[in-house]
Amino acid sequence: MKKIGFIFPGQGSQYVGMGMELYNNFSESREVFNKADKLLGFKISSLCFSASKEDLDKTENTQPAILTTSLAVLKVIEKYGIKPSAAAGLSLGEYTALVSSGALDFEDAVPLVKKRGKYMQESVPEGKGTMAAIIGLGSEAVCDACREASSLGIVQIANYNCPGQIVISGEVKAVEYAMKISENKGALKTVKLAVSGPFHSSMLKSAALKLEKELESICFKDFNTKVISNVTADYMEKEFIKDILKQQVMSSVKWEQTINKMLQDGINIFIEIGPGKTLSALVKKINRKALVANVEDLQSLNKTLNLLENYK
Repeated sequence: MKKIGFIFPGQGSQYVGMGMELYNNFSESREVFNKADKLLGFKISSLCFSASKEDLDKTENTQPAILTTSLAVLKVIEKYGIKPSAAAGLSLGEYTALVSSGALDFEDAVPLVKKRGKYMQESVPEGKGTMAAIIGLGSEAVCDACREASSLGIVQIANYNCPGQIVISGEVKAVEYAMKISENKGALKTVKLAVSGPFHSSMLKSAALKLEKELESICFKDFNTKVISNVTADYMEKEFIKDILKQQVMSSVKWEQTINKMLQDGINIFIEIGPGKTLSALVKKINRKALVANVEDLQSLNKTLNLLENYK
């Protein structure tokens, strides 16, 4: 039996031109971009389609841009009657998942993620924090490396992406030391990431507190589709959404655990909705037998529709 899970990308998946093909071919997609333009007071469509990479990569621009693009793609998928059994999103993608589930209104989500991006950007002075990927080392060994390196400052696990791929985050010296310790413990590779801050670490506490204030005025609704939280790797409950979104900014993203939860609950087709194929690749690394697809343009849309039609 076909059981679909929708997965929504986070920051880092953006590229100039994202969403343009579907915008040009589907009125449903155009409508989403036009709504976002009005909500933000500037043309997010122009930012996505033709701005400089530098402008698109600014965190407070990136977040509403990816959210809008992903939801514009989702509207096209919904036009074909494709519905998921559950949804999840990586970091920022969790907001897209919440909108897709009916729990969060698009009108609230777009300005909210713009502010989220701004608060995250402003929370740590540039150059003070960083992130790094640790490749080929188990989570326990990475935890130990972070513990040892914390003598030099804050460093902790930011993302459990998939087996053998963990991202750490924190103060520059502590992260660099944790990278060296991880290499000594047998990591195949450590790579410092080109990011503007130590996301998903306790250094983002000030951003979390500002976000908490913004969330006070937002009314969340009942879920039409279940959404799995980054923080707990379990299904969200309406009354805890605000606290989870506050915690999520400064907590580890349990992506591997989230996908395993979906697999345990019988999801057998994962559709990545929005720019890029990062999440599709991670799902395959978590479970090689999982069936994955992505939708971001006409070619990938047709490929996904064919896959679903021929699925036995």
